[in-house]
Amino acid sequence: MTLDVFLAFAAFCFVSSATPGPNNLMLMASGANFGVQRTIPHWLGIGFGFTAMVIVVGLGLMNVFEMFPLIYTALKLVSVAFLLYLAWKIANAAPLGDTKTVGKPMTFLQAVAFQWVNPKAWAMALTAITVYSPSQNMIAIMTTAFIFGLINLPSCSIWMFIGRQIHRFLKAPRRMRVFNIAMSLLLLTSLYPLLFSAH
Repeated sequence: MTLDVFLAFAAFCFVSSATPGPNNLMLMASGANFGVQRTIPHWLGIGFGFTAMVIVVGLGLMNVFEMFPLIYTALKLVSVAFLLYLAWKIANAAPLGDTKTVGKPMTFLQAVAFQWVNPKAWAMALTAITVYSPSQNMIAIMTTAFIFGLINLPSCSIWMFIGRQIHRFLKAPRRMRVFNIAMSLLLLTSLYPLLFSAH
């Protein structure tokens, strides 16, 4: 990877990782509801899961989807169902100090698994491999995944800290409820590219 390609790829990694998407919206909601410390496993799961996704995509997973399109269709249906479930969980999350409402942050393994039904993560991984790692040999794939993971993790962390700061202004249960509903609706908007993709 030449220097100019590396700089372009690094910029793509930062912009795609730091802009709103299912992962970042959920990190912000979790930071607001449960605090940074309890959100860390969720955050680490995103970094690990997404890096693994880039590697697997680079090793030819999309070829499987091309050969068996029904698998891709099934994945889309699972993605929609799981995002609807997560939106419901966010809308009904228990804020910090609330013992009446049941709720808990996403675990490390749940965050890892979520990457496989996250439409933005798929788009990011496919772009990283097809545009910035066209040779698709093992060294190129691992380098691409490592660089993306290295930039993705700190970029995503911004959102859980934003959520924690927002919590100070959402101490009233009604305000927190409105915030959670707004976050769940924003999460639902991320279904648009998944539902109306060409595949």
